[in-house]
Amino acid sequence: MAVCVRAVVRVLVLQAAWALGGGQVRYSVPEEAKGGTVVGRLAQDLGLEAGEAEARRLRLVAQGRRASVEVSGASGALVVSSRLDREELCGKSAPCALRLEVLLERPLRVFHVEVEVTDINDNAPLFPAATKNLSIAELSLPGSRFPLEGASDADIGANAQLSYTLSPSEHFALDLQKTEDDTESLFLVLRKGLDRESLAEHRLLLTARDGGRPSLTGTVELVVSVLDANDNAPQFNQSVYKVRLPENTEMGTFVLRINATDLDEGSNRNISYSLQSLFPQDGRDVFGIHKTSGEIYLRGSLDFEDVGVYRIQVDAKDMGNPPLSGHCKVVVEVLDVNDNAPEVWVTSLSVPVAEDASVGTVVALLSVSDRDSGANGRVRCAVWPPSPFGLVATFAGSYSLVLREALDRERVSEYEVEVRAEDGGAPPLRASRGLRVPVSDVNDNAPAFAQAVYTVLARENNAAGAELARLWARDPDEAGNGRVSYSVAEGGAGAGSGSGSGPGWRPASSYVSVDAESGRLWALQPLDYEELQVLQFEVRAVDAGEPPLCGNATVQLFVVDENDNAPALLPPAGGGPGPWAAGEASSSSSSAGSLWAWAAWGAPAGQVVAKIRAVDADSGYNAWLRYELWEPRGKGPFRVGLYSGEVSTARALEEADGPRQRLLIVVRDHGEPSRSATATLSVSLVEGAEAALAAAGAVSAGAGLRPAAGAEGGAAAAAAASATNVWLVVAICAVSSLFLLAVVLYGASRWAPRAAVLAGPGPATLVCASEVGSWSYSQRQSRSLCVADGAGKSDLMVFSPNCPPPPGPAPKEPPQEPPALLDTVSATRPPLAP
Repeated sequence: MAVCVRAVVRVLVLQAAWALGGGQVRYSVPEEAKGGTVVGRLAQDLGLEAGEAEARRLRLVAQGRRASVEVSGASGALVVSSRLDREELCGKSAPCALRLEVLLERPLRVFHVEVEVTDINDNAPLFPAATKNLSIAELSLPGSRFPLEGASDADIGANAQLSYTLSPSEHFALDLQKTEDDTESLFLVLRKGLDRESLAEHRLLLTARDGGRPSLTGTVELVVSVLDANDNAPQFNQSVYKVRLPENTEMGTFVLRINATDLDEGSNRNISYSLQSLFPQDGRDVFGIHKTSGEIYLRGSLDFEDVGVYRIQVDAKDMGNPPLSGHCKVVVEVLDVNDNAPEVWVTSLSVPVAEDASVGTVVALLSVSDRDSGANGRVRCAVWPPSPFGLVATFAGSYSLVLREALDRERVSEYEVEVRAEDGGAPPLRASRGLRVPVSDVNDNAPAFAQAVYTVLARENNAAGAELARLWARDPDEAGNGRVSYSVAEGGAGAGSGSGSGPGWRPASSYVSVDAESGRLWALQPLDYEELQVLQFEVRAVDAGEPPLCGNATVQLFVVDENDNAPALLPPAGGGPGPWAAGEASSSSSSAGSLWAWAAWGAPAGQVVAKIRAVDADSGYNAWLRYELWEPRGKGPFRVGLYSGEVSTARALEEADGPRQRLLIVVRDHGEPSRSATATLSVSLVEGAEAALAAAGAVSAGAGLRPAAGAEGGAAAAAAASATNVWLVVAICAVSSLFLLAVVLYGASRWAPRAAVLAGPGPATLVCASEVGSWSYSQRQSRSLCVADGAGKSDLMVFSPNCPPPPGPAPKEPPQEPPALLDTVSATRPPLAP
């Protein structure tokens, strides 16, 4: 309603102006008026009457463009025929008038009509585009201004007066500046620094509002893209990476992948990785990294014992300009594996060890270690062999090798000791260290002879300086402690006896000597069996130790008889001194002693006439005598017992044999070479009574032999014998009885079985097997053998044979072992004749 009122007012104003202006009509109509809207009453304003306008064909003459108004034929009013758009008709020109020509016929007249199209606020501000893209560097400083293109409004006047507003933003603001030519410049102002990584794109809404009522608005979206600057260093997702690796990890093994991110974009976010080792300095040679992927791999070998922990710095560098870098640490812990065997060192060695060292003596100090750790580095130690040494732990990793048992250098002079170490790994590793422990000698062993008693046989008449035996004492010590010197300690012999200290006793050192170094036993002088049969003494062996030790051995030196004595004829028993012959060797001439005896005519064969007595100072075979009848040879009336020396009749004596028989008897020993003596026996053949008297006289004399004193002596003896008194007859009878008893005993002993040597523990016993006896040698005792009724001599030695004991209870004292013979000089003996 208000609009219509305003239109009417305008028409009236135009009519008045037309009247005043001399025929030009002016109208005003708002744009966008609806079709049919009366702009003005043109016919009326031209002074036409009703109907006259149609009659006179009132009309508009177009001038090349659509007028958008027309004249209503009936009323003659000027009405809007089509949409009026001031912006289309006039654009930004003001005012906007439509100049029309109106024709009126009958008469033809032309009128000028001007229709002003007034502006209404029908156009909102309009930006060139709905979206405006801006690119602003991330490093732009606050206060930076960025020009914007403002909006346009097709309206004019107040309707075209624009104001701008910006959506709220902490980073941006608007600045509208007017210039001197009344133009406006619109700027986007940076209020706060940008961070692309926080917000890479800002979307703002710029609103333009015109001055119309109601006002209209136009908007544009400002898309602000923050251009990246290399203002962000690469960042790792962890500041410290930790990883564990066994020390036996193979080279090339993947260890760890690290990742760094860069909030920048483009080349600013392209990252390359590199290693910078912190500890140790050579860690870069152990590990490597791929520059682009960040994969860390093992390029060297690990050794827990050298380096247990690697602390590596990893750098991540972008490709910006200038490049920025980020850092992180990688801690690689090396896990121990049992790859190191124990090690054994000898820190101190005190050798050699004296064999008298006390138990607990420290021989060596040892140090044991294992470069591994934990159970792999715990070491157990032992010593082999387990004796005589042992280990004592002093403190961690240190041991003492001590003596556990007494040493004996003579049993073991040197020990090869092995110290074995084993760790606690799985499987365990082992190591060993060998020690050579020599044992030094002390003088703890006295020299010892191989035998307590040495039996030495030496032939008599040996040369002075002859070696009799070699003694040897063993001392297991070494050097001076084992160097032995020998000496004759004590002992000796009496003249003609085995031993003693009485008159005539001589020390053993006068007979023998021992070499101090070699132990050889030497004879200082020739030995005479007839003077010395047994020499017993001690030999002492002394070592050179400090103090010196000694050992003793008993030496029993038996002198072995040599055939150096010829048989000697004994004088008649009880006859006092008389002629007897000392024989020479069988090859030499012999002197004969003259003996006489009586024999009765008609004496039967086998009757003993006389007995030749002889003795040999030698012993054994050398003293074993045999008797031979040299003259007369052949079938004489007499014969001589081979071993008894008895002269007996070989047959019955006859008168044809003559009054006297001269017999040459040779006494010979069994030595080599044999020696002999000769005796001459004169046998007078008499009557039986004379023979009996002669025999009785001979028996009372003790031998039955008389030295021959010629024929006159024999006759005187016969005369004396015949003058004997009754007492002599009684004596003869008594002697005859004794003689018969002796013959019986003699026959019994001759034909009795031979006795054996009784063996067994205890003192030795000798039983003679015949009239010539048996003999042997003994280290303990000698026995005298009486041959017939001659003088006794020590020609036989007996010893206890080494035979098993007889059955029965054991003796109180065990038998002693016979000493070994060092030398033997006895010759092979022929068997004894029965």
